[in-house]
Amino acid sequence: MSPNTVAPVNILIVGQSGRLQYEAVLFAASLRHTLTGNRFRLFLAEPQPGPLWPNDPRIRDADTRDLLAQLDVTILPFSSRQFGHAYPYGNKIEALSALPAGEAFVFFDTDTLMVGDLAQVPFDFDRPSASLRREGTWPVIELYGPGYTQTWKALYDRFGLDFESSLDRAQPDEHWRRYLYFNAGFFYYSCPHVFGRRFLEIALDIRDNPPAALVCQSFDPWLDQIALPLVIHGLGGGRDALEPGWLDGSVSCHYRVLPLFYAREDNHVIEMLETVAAPNRIKNVLKTYEPFQRMIYQGRGAKVRALFDRADLPRKEQTIRNQIKREGFWMR
Repeated sequence: MSPNTVAPVNILIVGQSGRLQYEAVLFAASLRHTLTGNRFRLFLAEPQPGPLWPNDPRIRDADTRDLLAQLDVTILPFSSRQFGHAYPYGNKIEALSALPAGEAFVFFDTDTLMVGDLAQVPFDFDRPSASLRREGTWPVIELYGPGYTQTWKALYDRFGLDFESSLDRAQPDEHWRRYLYFNAGFFYYSCPHVFGRRFLEIALDIRDNPPAALVCQSFDPWLDQIALPLVIHGLGGGRDALEPGWLDGSVSCHYRVLPLFYAREDNHVIEMLETVAAPNRIKNVLKTYEPFQRMIYQGRGAKVRALFDRADLPRKEQTIRNQIKREGFWMR
């Protein structure tokens, strides 16, 4: 590579039959609409049939596969050796080995919409980070049980990591934000194989041999988000490794499910979704998935949007979910 050549960056999403294949189409369409230059390449990791999948997880719809190819998506098959159907969130861990070694990567959950130019994000791929758009979902502190400090410190000690340097001392002791915790909706690093090996080793050790302080804790569905901060901290990254406001901000929106998307997001983000979903080649695929058909193309999203004041949203996501469900508009 010449001195003037910019190193490529690989974007990774995981796709399989069902909801994820349609989210992958929407992700790819929004990326193509917003991305400039040719530095970023989009890969879709696809789990292959095997003993950990009771059914074939591959995308079998020919129209979807053809559209993904038109959107310059390269499909990478990978084998599920540790997680599979029992813990599909583990796909994002095992899929990293399918990417080229030694090339920087950014992983995104498929339920993400690109709303700005990823090429403008000031990544430092030697200092990994992940999404800070999260709630304090783990650990769940039990009366008379271990607190946040005891629980997290047990994990840092297990993996030989410095616990004290991971703390946000602007937050009070025993407040969940004091402890390094991410949403796994995006993360990045300079090499997927280095990151993936550590991610897999730590996740499996937590699952199979948890420290005593975690005896009361559930790992499903939180295992990836428990292991992720330990990986990032161990590789020299952290919560401040990426300037705020880019991902989960002006460039990407992790919408999770469309009812929440329509309830919470700004007008320009809604307009971006409807713009990238409008071309016939995109619409003809997305409308075959009922939640997308009803929410985007039949106006249910607008009805959800009318239920909420974006300037005064409920503080808890569960409250938003419950209100949408009471009105009969929830879909996933």
